[in-house]
Amino acid sequence: KLVLESEGGFVDDVRDFGGITNLGVTKRVWEEWTGHDADEATIRGLSPDDVAPLYRQKYWDRIKADDLPIGIDYCCFDFAVNGGVGRSAKILQNAVQVKPDGSIGYDTIAAIKTADDLVNKFCDLRKQYYESLPNFEYFGKGWLNRVEFTRQNALKMQR
Repeated sequence: KLVLESEGGFVDDVRDFGGITNLGVTKRVWEEWTGHDADEATIRGLSPDDVAPLYRQKYWDRIKADDLPIGIDYCCFDFAVNGGVGRSAKILQNAVQVKPDGSIGYDTIAAIKTADDLVNKFCDLRKQYYESLPNFEYFGKGWLNRVEFTRQNALKMQR
């Protein structure tokens, strides 16, 4: 629910590299998921129930969120949806100082167990990533607000 709250509804902004998007699902991702072309009306009509299985399989499961501590699971899932699974994994790996290969495995999970203040480290690195993007001037305020929303909710989950 928190990811959907951050993603919002339908967007078609030429400055957004994702193109036509609804509920955080781009037209391209939806077409891959369903195996057929989708028009704007189809994307516009997506519901949370429609995208829930996609979110689970393409993002939650691929980021191995079930293996992550509470709070950081949400951080990684949210960024996987917004920035890609590999990028989210690399941010996590950088936060725990393991080789950032974009795939969460044994070394990453082991390093997480001894990491401290991981939510803040992850969110700070995510913020730096956004600030490096060429379209930051258009979307930066929203991205940084999302990072802080994610940070605050993840920290609440850990209490």
